[in-house]
Parts: sequence; C-alpha cells; structure tokens
Amino acid sequence: MSSIKLSRRNMLLGTGAAVASLSAGSLALAQKPAPGERDPTSVPPTPDQIRRMKWWHEARFGMFIHFGLYSQHARHEWAMETEAIPIGDYTPLAKVFNPAPGSARGWAKLAKAAGMKYMVLTTKHHEGFCNFDTKLTDYCATKQGPGRDLVREYVEAARAEGLHVGFYYSLMDWHHPDGARCATDEAARKRFVEYTHGLIRELLTNYGKIDVLWYDVSWPLDAAGWESERMNKMVFELQPDIIVNNRNQLIGDFSTPEQKIVAETNGRAWESCMTLNDSWGFQRADDNWKSSRTIIRNLITCVRDGGNYLLNIGPRPDGAVPAESVRVLTEVGQWMAVNGETIYKSEICLPRRSNYASFTRTGNTLYMHVHFWPGQDVAISGLTVKVKSARLLKTNQEVKFTQDPYRVHLTGLPMDAPDSPVTTIAIVCDGEPQQDTNAVRKNKPRGGV
Repeated sequence: MSSIKLSRRNMLLGTGAAVASLSAGSLALAQKPAPGERDPTSVPPTPDQIRRMKWWHEARFGMFIHFGLYSQHARHEWAMETEAIPIGDYTPLAKVFNPAPGSARGWAKLAKAAGMKYMVLTTKHHEGFCNFDTKLTDYCATKQGPGRDLVREYVEAARAEGLHVGFYYSLMDWHHPDGARCATDEAARKRFVEYTHGLIRELLTNYGKIDVLWYDVSWPLDAAGWESERMNKMVFELQPDIIVNNRNQLIGDFSTPEQKIVAETNGRAWESCMTLNDSWGFQRADDNWKSSRTIIRNLITCVRDGGNYLLNIGPRPDGAVPAESVRVLTEVGQWMAVNGETIYKSEICLPRRSNYASFTRTGNTLYMHVHFWPGQDVAISGLTVKVKSARLLKTNQEVKFTQDPYRVHLTGLPMDAPDSPVTTIAIVCDGEPQQDTNAVRKNKPRGGV
C-alpha cells in the first residue's frame, strides 16, 4: 500500500507527516528503543503472559471500532484539535449524538462474518466523551444524547456472537480541564490521574470479564506521571486474565504498530492496527477504501510473522457501518470461510519471496496465497525442502508440479483464478519450508555469450 496514513504519533509530533504502510510483501523489523528506554524484545514472555495470551495468539484477527462525538462531527476523529474547535462549539455534539439501538449487534455480526475473533471499542477517545455510564463526569453517554450505556450494548453484542471483548481507553483528554495543565501543575496532575484511574476502574468493574485493555496516547505525562505501575496493578487485580498493550508507557503484553506492519522479535507479541480507509472515526468525505485483497494480504503478512491484525471500522453517527466497509469485510469473510485454517493455525513462516504471492505455514505445509493470478502456472524460487504434494485449497484439486534445486514449478492450473480475491495453494513438504533465493542467484546455471 502506498496511500498516505495519518497516525496518532504524527499528529502529536505536529508534523502532519504521513506514514506509508509497508508493502505486504516485505518484512519490517522492530525499531530499536530510544536511549534509556527498555527494549521490550529483550524481555521474554512470562508463564502468566503465555497463559493469558493463548486465546489472542489463536485469534489472529480483530475488529477495532472508533465511535464517539467525532462520528457525529464526521470530519475526522482529530478534528477537535486539528481544527482548534472551541470546547463550547464541540460539546453540543453530545446532545445530538444518538446512535440507533442495536447498532452494536450489527458490528458484532459483521466482525464474526469477517472471520474476526475479538473486538476493541473506543470507550473514551481523545475528545474526552465517555461511551459508558460513569459517576465521575456528566460528559458521558448515559447523561447526554444517547441516554443509555453504549459500552454495555457493545459488550453484550460481542458476547452474543462469541467474540472476545476489548476496551480502548485514551489517556489523553482534550475536554478535561486538567488534561493539559497536568504536565506543569502537580495538583492538576494528581486530580487528573485519579480521574483517569477511576474511569478505568469503572470500566473493569461494571461489565464482567474483559479480555483486552488497549491504552492510547500518553501525552502529556510519562509512566511516572500517569502512575502507570499502580494503574496496571489495579487493572490486573480487577481482571486477572486481561491483556494490556504498551501505550501507557509500560512494556505491557504486546506492541502496537499503527498503520504499518512491524514484526517484533524474540517472541514479543505484537498487533498491527490499521484503518479501512484513511480515518479511524467516520469521515464522510474519506473514500480511500482498501480493497479486500489488500486487507487479506495485510492479514497474511501479520500472521506470517507471528502478529495479529486489528482492523478498524468507523460507524456513522447513527451506528450504521458504511456500506463500503460492509462490502469489503463481507468479501474478506467469504475468503476466510475457505482459507481461515491458513490464518488461525499459522506459524512463523520464512518463505516470503514472490512477485505475486504471499505465504503462511502450518507445520510442514506451506500455503502459497496468490494475490495476482498469473495463469496456468506458478513457481517458487529457492525452496530448500522437497515438495510431496500440492492442491488448490478452494477446490481441493491436485496440482501437478516439478522440482529442481532452484524452483518448484506448479503447472496445469486454470487460466482464471479459482478463488477471489486471493487463491491459496497448499503445498505439503517433507520438512519445515525454507527458502534461499540468494543460492539461486549465485548457483543457477547461466547461458553462454
């Protein structure tokens, strides 16, 4: 993908710069930590983390939902800040924001149909509006336009579809009077930290078992300022089985590359979060939708390197999912119904070099996901193990092949792709598939002159 992506980090840095998503066919290694920062890849997962995260590693694919007053405004979730909208002009959105009952059931059904296994909803975004019932502020769904608890509706909808439940929570708050001055006023910091911890406590007390807590944007405080150690201690006392990310300035259980695919190393868990267009919240003018092929390629790239893919929807102010999002996710779900085993059971996969295919692996079976179908034959360069058999996953049809030291050549394929938007060929090998294209470049016989 080459389209421009706007990340929370870039907005905070004030650059307005774009981050281009990495090609689905490339491997990006995690960036080194800044001086003085602890390298999370140097910390092996604990037995308790392995226990808590087992379901998450098996889930692979989740739905992110950005929903709030910015959906009503319909001009990007950062509009309150990037347009410098005065508080007095923005807060009236809370009175007219009134999503239709049952909206969350639609989100959950769409997530399940797309092959997703968990959901993460914005309980409070940067604008400070709480989508849940709280005793700590009147700027919340139960006391404003909706007149009901949107988070509870979401939790019940997700559980009804058998999906794991995640809560997003923004530490940064553009509405609270201490949200910025906490950086320079100790009394304000103490008040704001207690408010923040209090909201998190309510979220993790009032809705039963919660599976994921997804912090976001720690500006303007560091871990000490947020008292993040105490925060996480409270979280795990309330929810012993929960997993938390790394955005409250602690290492957490998993890393969160945004709008790009960045694989961690040494067993460190990671999850790439991306949008379906260029906006997290609903923006009526944003029509730069990713295709289902791009979404599937991104998912393959994540799971190939041991990661998860958290894909966002931005519902309209009435809670309806934009038609283009529904269309794309429906196509993804149709593909997952046939090819899901190649995603959920995927292990780290080393073969990755192809101009028209991506790869995943389960045991000694290599799955060749052909996203640009070339016609009646395909080939893999540099496979170092012997192929025993091959078949089209969609039709279970056997595929003929030949193999020499330099390539596996699969022939007799139909001219048109048997599956859409990506066709998968299951290739059973006599050992774990490995690929060495450098050896091919060096050793393949060349013609004379």
